[in-house]
Amino acid sequence: MRIGKRIGVVCLLVLLSALILPASAVEPSQVTVEMRPSVKVVVDGMERTFYDATGKEVHVLYYNGTHYLPVRAIGELMGRNVNWDGASRTITLSSPRTAAATSGQPDNASKDKLITVEQRPDIRIVVDGTKRDFTDAKGAAVYPLLNSGTNYLPVRAIGELMGKTVAWNAQTRTITLSGGEPQVTDADTFGPSGGGTSGALIGEEKAKSTALAHAKLDATQVTFVECKLEWEDGRQVYDVEFYTAEGREYDYEIDARTAEILSMDYDAEGYTPPTQNNGFITEEQAKSIALEQVRGATASQIRKVELDVDDAEYELKILYNGYEYEFEIDARTGAILKRETERR
Repeated sequence: MRIGKRIGVVCLLVLLSALILPASAVEPSQVTVEMRPSVKVVVDGMERTFYDATGKEVHVLYYNGTHYLPVRAIGELMGRNVNWDGASRTITLSSPRTAAATSGQPDNASKDKLITVEQRPDIRIVVDGTKRDFTDAKGAAVYPLLNSGTNYLPVRAIGELMGKTVAWNAQTRTITLSGGEPQVTDADTFGPSGGGTSGALIGEEKAKSTALAHAKLDATQVTFVECKLEWEDGRQVYDVEFYTAEGREYDYEIDARTAEILSMDYDAEGYTPPTQNNGFITEEQAKSIALEQVRGATASQIRKVELDVDDAEYELKILYNGYEYEFEIDARTGAILKRETERR
């Protein structure tokens, strides 16, 4: 009897786990995204502006390396009606479209800014009767975002649904959806040079040599601050920074697959090398580095600045515009080692 009871308890626990775990895996969560009015959307050669049901302009969102567009706009572009079923949390896109096109007043005053939205893994997307799930270029699942009553889907998903090629031009800040073969490249990796998602990374040495050749310098004439691989505007790039003995500072952003120079900054006044006896940059220099990353913030918004001598790092916190920004800065080179943003 005791063995039977134990088996029954184990079976019950297994059953409860099967019921509970899937539910917890689809809980909505609050995430911080960037609203980007500066990003243009061009569909088959025509720039498009999108509005919600009230006529308010809605803008592109950017989260975790992917741009998102509103579902209602997608319905118009695809010629499908968009329906929301609150009971089953399902967005349905179905043919043919009978709803009128949305219109409104353009919002030309909006600026790029961080906002908090809901990530909604529990929302289902059904297109012409078929449930659709979406992934980014690396195969990770991506979910709808919900912002003030407007649902958003990633650009990659839109390309899949419309059978269009999706491209991202970082220089003009333009997302392009164009016809042709139903190939989806995704704004995560497709660049303005026309390169696709294939190809190995060029490596740090190639990134450094590309920057040096453009600056007409060689490695013996400079000191490198950093050469870091990161994601920027939907693609992998190398951020290369160095300075000369004369105090000239260079900052390059180089496409990690094509070696194309995407941006370059040059400061004639230059990088200030470490001046303290211990080889560390000063506290004021660390503050300036952090403030350059938070547009509009001033020294009065800095809530913490501490030097960790053992790790040779400055730790800083900036409270600005409802967000807390945390930085870890290399005390010897001034390189930003870590940055986190949290809504307060």
